Amino acid sequence: MRHSLSLVSAFSRCAFMMLMIVTPIWPKAYAAQLEGVEVPETMQVLGKALHLNGLGLRTYSILDIHIYAASLYLEHFGTDPDQVIHSPETKLLAVRFVHAVSAEEAQKAWRTGLENNCVAPCHLDPNDVATFLSRVPEMHVGDVFNLIFTRNGGTVTVNGQQIGTISRKQFADAILATFLGPNPSAPELKQDLLRGHP
Repeated sequence: MRHSLSLVSAFSRCAFMMLMIVTPIWPKAYAAQLEGVEVPETMQVLGKALHLNGLGLRTYSILDIHIYAASLYLEHFGTDPDQVIHSPETKLLAVRFVHAVSAEEAQKAWRTGLENNCVAPCHLDPNDVATFLSRVPEMHVGDVFNLIFTRNGGTVTVNGQQIGTISRKQFADAILATFLGPNPSAPELKQDLLRGHP
C-alpha cells in the first residue's frame, strides 16, 4: 500500500540538489548569532527569497540545557501562528543541534508534539506518523535538520541530505504545528520564532 507520506533514503544526488535549493543569499548578510552560529537574514529556497522571521533556543529542564537553535524563514513576515502554519507560501524551519539527541528521544518528542498539536479537525493517518517517526535519526552536535514547507507538502533534510518528502499538506502543517501550534513543547521558542522580524 502506498502511504501519503513517502519517506525515502538519502542519496548523494539528493544531497547535491538540496544544497542547490537551500542557500544563503549572497553577499552574506547575517541577522543574528545564536549559540555561536551566524544566522543569515535571507535564504534562497526553491527559487524564492525567504526572510528570517525569528529564531530561538530549545532548552530542557530547570538546568536550562540547550538542545537546539531553531530559525524560521518565511516569504513574508508573520506573527499569527495559524496563518503561518496554514499559509501555502514556502517556509523553512532550520534546526541546528547543540546537544546530542538519540533517535529514541527524538522520535518520542515528535510523537508527543504531533499528538498535542494535531487538534480537530486535524487527523493524521497512523501509518504516516509511523513512517515519519521511523526515519527520524539520531542527532549529533552540529547536525542541521531542515524542514521545507510548500503548498503541496514538505521535504525533510539532515545535513543537506534529503531523508524524505511529505506528500500530504495536512501532515506538513501538523509537523510545523509541533513548533507553532496550541501546545508546543517550548512556548518561549514559539514566541521567538513568531517575532515577525530578525
